[in-house]
Amino acid sequence: MALPPKTARVVIIGGGVIGCSVAYHLTLQGWRDVVLLERKQLTSGTTWHAAGLIAQLRSSKNMTRLAKYSQELYGGLEAETGVATGFRRNGSITLALTEARREEILRQAAMARAFGVEAEAISPQEVKAMYPHVNIEGATVGVYLPKDGQGDPANIALALAKGAKMRGAQVLERVKVTGVARQGRRVTGVDWEAEGEQGHIVCDHVVNCAGMWGREVGRMLGVNVPLQACEHFYLVTDTIDGLGQLPTLRVPDECAYYKEDAGKILLGAFEPVAKPWALDGIPEDFEFDQLPEDFEHFEPIMEAAITRMPMLAEAGIHTFFNGPESFTPDDAYHLGQAPEMDNVWVAAGFNSIGIQSAGGAGKALAEWMDAGENPFDLGDVDIARMQPFQGNRTYLAERSKETLGLLYADHFPFRQKATARGVRRSPLHSHLTALGAVFGEFAGWERANWFAKPGQEPVYDYSWQRPSWFTNVAQEHRAVREGVGIYDMSSFGKIRVEGPEACAFLNRVAGGQMDVAAGKIVYTQFLNSRGGIEADVTITRLSETAYLVVTPAATVQADMAHMRRHLGDRRVTLTDVTAGEAVIAVMGPKARDLLGLISRADLGNTAHPFGQAREIEVGMALARAHRVTYVGELGWEIYVSSDMAGHVFEEIHRAGRLVGAKLCGLHMMDSCRMEKGYRHFGHDITCEDHVLEAGLGFAVKTAKPDFIGREAVLRKKDAGLSMRLVQFKLTEPEPLLYHAEPVLRDGQVVSHLTSGAYGHHLGAALGMGYVPCDGQSVEELLGSRYEIDLAGRRVRAEASLRPFHDPTSERVKL
Repeated sequence: MALPPKTARVVIIGGGVIGCSVAYHLTLQGWRDVVLLERKQLTSGTTWHAAGLIAQLRSSKNMTRLAKYSQELYGGLEAETGVATGFRRNGSITLALTEARREEILRQAAMARAFGVEAEAISPQEVKAMYPHVNIEGATVGVYLPKDGQGDPANIALALAKGAKMRGAQVLERVKVTGVARQGRRVTGVDWEAEGEQGHIVCDHVVNCAGMWGREVGRMLGVNVPLQACEHFYLVTDTIDGLGQLPTLRVPDECAYYKEDAGKILLGAFEPVAKPWALDGIPEDFEFDQLPEDFEHFEPIMEAAITRMPMLAEAGIHTFFNGPESFTPDDAYHLGQAPEMDNVWVAAGFNSIGIQSAGGAGKALAEWMDAGENPFDLGDVDIARMQPFQGNRTYLAERSKETLGLLYADHFPFRQKATARGVRRSPLHSHLTALGAVFGEFAGWERANWFAKPGQEPVYDYSWQRPSWFTNVAQEHRAVREGVGIYDMSSFGKIRVEGPEACAFLNRVAGGQMDVAAGKIVYTQFLNSRGGIEADVTITRLSETAYLVVTPAATVQADMAHMRRHLGDRRVTLTDVTAGEAVIAVMGPKARDLLGLISRADLGNTAHPFGQAREIEVGMALARAHRVTYVGELGWEIYVSSDMAGHVFEEIHRAGRLVGAKLCGLHMMDSCRMEKGYRHFGHDITCEDHVLEAGLGFAVKTAKPDFIGREAVLRKKDAGLSMRLVQFKLTEPEPLLYHAEPVLRDGQVVSHLTSGAYGHHLGAALGMGYVPCDGQSVEELLGSRYEIDLAGRRVRAEASLRPFHDPTSERVKL
């Protein structure tokens, strides 16, 4: 048996399809001294029993881009390596049985067209013609993707491994990683054992591709990789005469998919309530193992399948299979640089789509490792989105019962997870609950999204049209535009940056000018070397040596890691103080009237102008009032220590009743920010969106001599913009926008919406999207005819580069 080397540039832990893909793509990048270690045998974890479905369309442009690449790669691997991958493009059909699912898959088909994926809406009769064995009773519509495919999972992995070895990688089986050596934020090497031998590899990088062992391997490496193995079921029939080659058929309303393979039908399931497995740890000897049968658990799926596919009643069962798959808390896989360490990388937790994702994920991670920066926006799957508590095993066990089934559940807008709730709560949670708040969950935080009226049940109902709480949000929106609204922003991230070199450090990391007077609030971005946006923040100078960085709730870990990696030896400390302060927003034309009832502070424009923060008295407490807004109105965000938050809220709420204030939720905030054209990080602005093309050039100061991304900003200024972020407003009042709807310019699809929301004040849905503009004037760009594709129906839209609400920001500075 070949033993591992003494040194390596990178050690990849795990020999499933993901690990093999990372090794393959690192060697494509020209990396040498690539070592892959597999504890047992290649593919012996979950890869060997995967269904091998290889779809193209995912929920975002870049996830689709990666899935399409996987297909292209697998189609050519056999010629390169001599290992047959079994890849063939047999197409896929998704069949809807309800009106809600009809709307969903027609929107998906429209989105596919925006992402360059062939997709066609077909009638139930056309589904029957393509898949004669299916019972189309109750069907409403189908969507056909002709270029979807399937392949042999194990051979795809083995082909990738062989390709890596052909370019010099070492792929070693029966070698288990048992420990690591660390120095600061770096792993310096890994310990291994194999058939009685032990050793150590000194290495520059480690990649955790351990699949369902990813959490435990992550702990060993000092990083958080939240995932949980669940039992996953399918059955394979005996050979069915005359079956022929068929497209994959998905019937998500019955939690089932059907795959033809070698004259048999594989029936797989994503049941609504899953069974977590190995809560106390995966057995040490697990290798190509099956889990105990539980036909009772699978029986409801089987009964519906026999009605949907009557021939199954006659076909014998060749195999009933139960094997583990790993699932993450949000059904998105984990990829990228772990925020806790500087040379530990993760590619794990693929939620039963590992085969279709492996090629693209391996390529993206290899490019990221080689360049030291994301090749493009990978925020959907970036491991840094995970919160530390999400590695908790009790939490993972509860959440995984739901996430497996959510893959085939209705993907309604605003749908909230039902399991593992209540972990992170604002200091105001009990107050808001008593006053009718309806909570959503975001990064573990329970956040008041809207408020129920007296007698109204405080729960979500879901719809692609207007839900019952649509009018609640409209009334909250109206209060902020016409009177005053009160809402809780405590979940937003807060990072203190302190030390004698804090100013110089932030001037390097942020595009804005940080050398300002104490109390000044600066809106700016952290950029990468391409001028893309790594973070969208407000930074308040608290004193000569202390700043407060405020960032979205989900990006605290990523932003802390970004700053740490640029800190060097500067005399600066970074502290996450999110839980230490509550934030109560008081927004609207009457905000000054409300606060004047409970504070003696002078809140006039001279004493407290926009963009300033200062300490004020509120009731019997001390608070810090930030005059800033994300809704486009006069207002303050009141920062108060968590111990005094209840008292301050009670004072604000009491005074609010005297001026007709309304309690509001964060759905209101989103619709108001859309009317004002404020960008949403992760949707409208990402690491691949240039700050100038996003319309945020005012927030970076190129007069500063040295900040990350400065050269890219100057180059873009010289070269001109190739894209512009445009705001759209539908000319019809009824339709709703969410995200990813195709944008048509003069009849041609040119883009898609990065986000959408209903503008209750303006009386129409609004969205944002990047539109190509090479060499064009603003007049040419805006003079075109724009339409938005809503599930196949085109709706006219006005286009603007300025906010539709208060374009000159006069209301903000009342």
